[in-house]
Amino acid sequence: MNEFKRIFIAGVIQGSNQGKAIHSQDYRQQIKDVLREAYPGVDIYDPFEGHENSIDYDDHKGRETFLSGIREALSSDLVIAYLPHASLGTAIEVWEAHRKEIPVWTISPMKANWVIRFCSDKVFDNIESFAEYLSGKEAKKALEI
Repeated sequence: MNEFKRIFIAGVIQGSNQGKAIHSQDYRQQIKDVLREAYPGVDIYDPFEGHENSIDYDDHKGRETFLSGIREALSSDLVIAYLPHASLGTAIEVWEAHRKEIPVWTISPMKANWVIRFCSDKVFDNIESFAEYLSGKEAKKALEI
């Protein structure tokens, strides 16, 4: 039985870009594919979906979208945070979920980062190790020892 009904995908959008630019969002579909395989029928909330042009939003709409995303994270059963590098928005989503005791699984090579270390329930090096964990291969390897 699926333990998660609703999963929120947090992840870097603008990152440290100083101008109106976003990072590739290809990771979002990869994570969705992994989640749908592991948890068929789960409701996945992607805050970027429907907001692909958010970089051009005015302050009012941008603030509304940002705060709405945080509310969506807080109404989820699990937050998956993709952090190949730092992201202020994702850090806030992770922190807020952690404070509400919503499990946070982070995909990041930044294992020494305190937000990742202290606010994540599970940390994966990359999407491949995340997929391997959900497929049960990690558990199967442990049984073979």
